[in-house]
Amino acid sequence: MLFRTVDKRKAVSNVVERIWLLAKIEFKLRYYENKLGLLWAVIKPVSDIFIFYVAFEMVLKQGIPNFVSFLFIALIFWNFFVESTTGTIQLLLTKKYLYEFTNMNKIEIYLSTILANCIGFFFNLTLFLIYYQFIDKGTLGIGFMAFYIIPIFLNLVVFALAFSIILSNIYILAKDISQIWIVITGIGFWLSPILFKLDTFRESLPGLEYVNPISGIIINARNVIIYHIPPEWELFIFGWAYSIFLLLTGILLLKKIGVKAAEKL
Repeated sequence: MLFRTVDKRKAVSNVVERIWLLAKIEFKLRYYENKLGLLWAVIKPVSDIFIFYVAFEMVLKQGIPNFVSFLFIALIFWNFFVESTTGTIQLLLTKKYLYEFTNMNKIEIYLSTILANCIGFFFNLTLFLIYYQFIDKGTLGIGFMAFYIIPIFLNLVVFALAFSIILSNIYILAKDISQIWIVITGIGFWLSPILFKLDTFRESLPGLEYVNPISGIIINARNVIIYHIPPEWELFIFGWAYSIFLLLTGILLLKKIGVKAAEKL
C-alpha cells in the first residue's frame, strides 16, 4: 500500500513537471525569440487602451471614473480568454507528435498551453495593479476584496480550457471553425461590458451577461478590485456551473472525436 501511494505521488509529480516544462517552452518560444520579448504581452492591451480611451472618453465622453483602470482590467481578462482559445484550435494538429510518440495525455498538452498564457496574464495583472495602486489618481486602491480575484481567474481558466478542447475537436471535423471563432470573439467583445458602464450595458442588453460567459467574470473582477465590493454571487455561481458543464462536454468530445485525431488530421 505504501509503495502504491509513493508511485501515485511520483506519477502526479511527473505530470506536473511535464506540464510546467511544456508551458515554459511554449512561453519562451512565444516571447523570447522576439527582440521585444515579454513586452509583446503588454503592447496589445496598452495599444487597445489608447485607442478606446480616445474613442470612448475623449470623443464619446462616457464619463467613466478611472476609465483606463476600468478598461485595463477587462482587457487582460478578455485577451487571456481569446489568446487561449484561438491559440489552441489547431492544437491536436500542431502538437500531434507529443501524444503520438510519447505517453503524454492530451489534457496535459492543453493545460501546458493555457499555463503559458497564465504567465503572460500575471505579468499584465502585475502591471495593472501597479498602475491602479500607484499611478491612477482617485482610485480606492487595492483592498481585501481583491483576493476574490483568485477564484474568478480560476473560473476563466476553466472556461478557456473547456472552449480550447471543444474548438480543437470541432477543428478535426470542420476546419472553418478557426475563422468562425474569430467572428464569434469579435462579436463577443462588443456584446460584453468591456467598454461600457454596467448600468448602460444591462439596460441596453438585459440578461446578456449570462449569455456571454466572460461578461460575468469581467463584472466580478471589477467589483472586487476597483469597487471593493463582493462578487455578484449569482453570476459567480452561474459562471462556475457553466464552465464545468462546458469542460465535461469538451472531455466527452475528446474521448469520442479526439481519440482519432492522429488519423483524421
